[in-house]
Amino acid sequence: MIQEGFRHEESLFHRIDPRVKILWVCLFSVVVAVSERFVVLVFALVLSLGLVLMAKVAAGQLTRRLLPVNLFVLFLWFFLPFTVGGHPVFSVGPLAATREGLLYAVQISLKSNAIVIAMVALTASTSILTLGHALHALKVPEKIVYLFFFAYRYVFVIHQEYLRLLDAVKVRGFKAGTNIHTYKTFAYLVGMLLVRSAERAERVHKAMLCRGFRGRFYSLEDFSFTAIDVLWVGIMSAFVLVLGVLEWMKIA
Repeated sequence: MIQEGFRHEESLFHRIDPRVKILWVCLFSVVVAVSERFVVLVFALVLSLGLVLMAKVAAGQLTRRLLPVNLFVLFLWFFLPFTVGGHPVFSVGPLAATREGLLYAVQISLKSNAIVIAMVALTASTSILTLGHALHALKVPEKIVYLFFFAYRYVFVIHQEYLRLLDAVKVRGFKAGTNIHTYKTFAYLVGMLLVRSAERAERVHKAMLCRGFRGRFYSLEDFSFTAIDVLWVGIMSAFVLVLGVLEWMKIA
């Protein structure tokens, strides 16, 4: 059974049309991704934090989802300061860290966190099935929408199958190491996982056909554009406009 840990709170953000939220988050992400000024990136990060507060996301849940992103960003911090040319700030042995490299790492940190937090606010206030139907309503190609549905539904099943296969090799005395036997074992494990996944996909497809599936998923939810959506679009579009003005008009 798939559980959505976010979907336990109700707020004003939950009642906004998911199509509006998807479009705004995409627009916000694009603007943040191409921005370079620190005042814009800091403002975008504050705006994202405001969204998760509005969506009533618990601090622990937000931290767990930001941890993998920031671990990757931390990895970049070990390389960017020493690989981007510019004015040296300090040195570690023969390597010199530059001011431009440090600023670039800070930019990436602010951008990634602002975008991911905005995405968290979106998924915290909208179920995955609703997101899929909203994407379909926005004229996203049906095959992409259905791929989204199936990937979300069966990635957990494939993970469980992987754990069963891993337990099976451990019961037979396998211990991972840095040797050819370990590499071959994991290669066989991945190959068997692909075979099991293909077999399950065939069974699922036949089961769906038996239940009358004809290539379309239907939604019982009817999306409607309300006064709250109009107000939210106006306010949040103004924020994005402010980001664009600060970035390209060089006001601050």
